[in-house]
Amino acid sequence: MDDRAESPAPSRGDVVTLRPVDDDNVRAVIDLDVAADQRAFVAPNVRSLAEAFATTKVWVRAIYAGETPVGFAMLSDDDEQPRYYLWRFMVDARYQGMGFGGAALDLVHAYVRSRPGGDRIHLSYVPDEGGPGPFYRSYGYVDTGRVHDGEREAVKVL
Repeated sequence: MDDRAESPAPSRGDVVTLRPVDDDNVRAVIDLDVAADQRAFVAPNVRSLAEAFATTKVWVRAIYAGETPVGFAMLSDDDEQPRYYLWRFMVDARYQGMGFGGAALDLVHAYVRSRPGGDRIHLSYVPDEGGPGPFYRSYGYVDTGRVHDGEREAVKVL
């Protein structure tokens, strides 16, 4: 199947789902991109997928609105030492502001709650102007005070 074929344009009312990244959608996921002024805040999806391929205990999902891939999520998922970390999260620039990111984040939270010890989720973000900090805070993430490679760590109790 050619996943580069034209997908229907998503609309605000579309149901948001998380689907495995596979042969049918990998090119579409790789082609998703944030706005140019946001690129310093998240790695390209091709890099994220390469890191996921080289790592164990990682959960990667394409974010769909209806039948259109609109974003990407990557979570460290180690049920032997439960500490769930939202490693990557992005919504394509064309689809931001439509509620898809929040709906997808709710689905990630539901997944973590279903996992052993899934009572909290961690992430880190670049704290610069225009970064995702306000978005994460609006979903209940609280800074821990820790900084890793210039990124602030935040946690949400689920």
